[in-house]
Amino acid sequence: MTIKRITLITPPYHSGVVESAGTWLNVGFVSIAGSLRAAGYEVDYYDAMSLWHTWPDIRKRIEDFRPDVVATTSFTASIVDAIKICTLAKSINPNVVTALGNVHATFCYDEILKHDNNSVDYIVRGEGEVTLVELLTCLNAGADPRKVNGLAFWRDDRVLATPKAAYIQDLDALPMAWDLVDWPIYKYRAKHDARLAIISSSRGCKQQCSFCSQQLFWSQTWRARSPENVVAELELLSWNYGVEVAMLADEIPTFDRVRWERILDLMIERRVPVKLLMETRVDDILRDADIMDKYRLAGVEHIYVGVEAGTQETLDVFKKDTQVAQSKQAIDLINNADIVSETSFVLGMPDDTPETIAWTVELAKYYNPDMAFFLAIAPWPYADLYPQLEQYVATKDYSKYNLVEPVIKPKNMTLEELGRELGKAAQKFFMHKFQTLPTLTPWKQEFMLSVLNLLINHSYLAEEMKLAMREGAGMPAEVKAMLATVKGATGRHGDRHPAVAPLP
Repeated sequence: MTIKRITLITPPYHSGVVESAGTWLNVGFVSIAGSLRAAGYEVDYYDAMSLWHTWPDIRKRIEDFRPDVVATTSFTASIVDAIKICTLAKSINPNVVTALGNVHATFCYDEILKHDNNSVDYIVRGEGEVTLVELLTCLNAGADPRKVNGLAFWRDDRVLATPKAAYIQDLDALPMAWDLVDWPIYKYRAKHDARLAIISSSRGCKQQCSFCSQQLFWSQTWRARSPENVVAELELLSWNYGVEVAMLADEIPTFDRVRWERILDLMIERRVPVKLLMETRVDDILRDADIMDKYRLAGVEHIYVGVEAGTQETLDVFKKDTQVAQSKQAIDLINNADIVSETSFVLGMPDDTPETIAWTVELAKYYNPDMAFFLAIAPWPYADLYPQLEQYVATKDYSKYNLVEPVIKPKNMTLEELGRELGKAAQKFFMHKFQTLPTLTPWKQEFMLSVLNLLINHSYLAEEMKLAMREGAGMPAEVKAMLATVKGATGRHGDRHPAVAPLP
């Protein structure tokens, strides 16, 4: 068998979380597709998740393209669907090679291969751009895949794992297959369905957060693209594909202050017409207090900082390496720069109660971000924190590990009670926030009304928000008049895309 055609498929997993704000492309697959094409392969970039495709749709796509390899990707919550894609591909063509990558597979390859080795041929551990190409080259040559670093596979009734692959150092040199992207489906709903891209300006994380997967995946390393390369890509996306908004997929894009300030300066000098959404750390915002004006002038419109917890004790358990008071300072800096501020609180720990959750809501109000989300801790089975939480894990159904459905049972609450409290927490925070609408700048008022529309019509919080709107929540007349412009009608999945991405 000669391998020529590869389909890259995202699992059709949905939880009502990230898709509430927009439709997000898989930038990892854009990069991997570019590397595969550079090596001479024909690639189908198929974002079944963003297209809201069903299993019959996926079957037809595979049958029509007739790939020699089907590769998919998975975070923990989507692993069940990722394995189902591999099983489906094998049912269509028993000789097809199946490959699975990303965070969950990288760490849980032993469990996957012991249970699903009839469906999953190879697991790519770590970055895929080099490893997947080397694997296919090896298979085409009839060589032994044990020679390829960064793999795991089933052989002779046992799991074999090759040595860890080296991290890619020259990120500027990676080719990107932006032309394969079905651009019309990628939209940022909070900004009038603006065309949305995701880019990666760096890879890695130097932090030690005990509940997170990223510091483990990247082994607490960090590599960055050059500022000139990053800004040139944003210009290309704007000019060639009409991109208006780009989200930085990086965990810590601002880690190197000199590099980050150069990116901001280039965005300003070149007048790049792309607005930026990003995540960074509280202490980086505090460090950059003197250049927050540059953030805004460069087009940064939305910053997420992970507060995660309201007590120093919990922050220390999470190994956040920050102080509680710093979170308030960072959010104030973002707000004062007229940039949308967002944060989250990870709740549902064993000692949580309705009272501690209510206290966290009050703290969130005090911090005063534009948006705050109250998430159910998901105990990734490979995270540092997992041994402390394992006895409280109520389900091993990974599809529920989505930060919405509780999977840890606190000592003094049922899962159902915890779920209700998390929903009420979001409801109380946002209805409080909407009472302050007249104090915001005009563009933020418009943005927050868009957010309310998304919460009502597209998110997992729809029912809680509709109930709060009906009750009025003590809204002043001026605010009620503004909120009356928001219509709640379509329901959680009213935004499914009818589009069908063409075969290449």
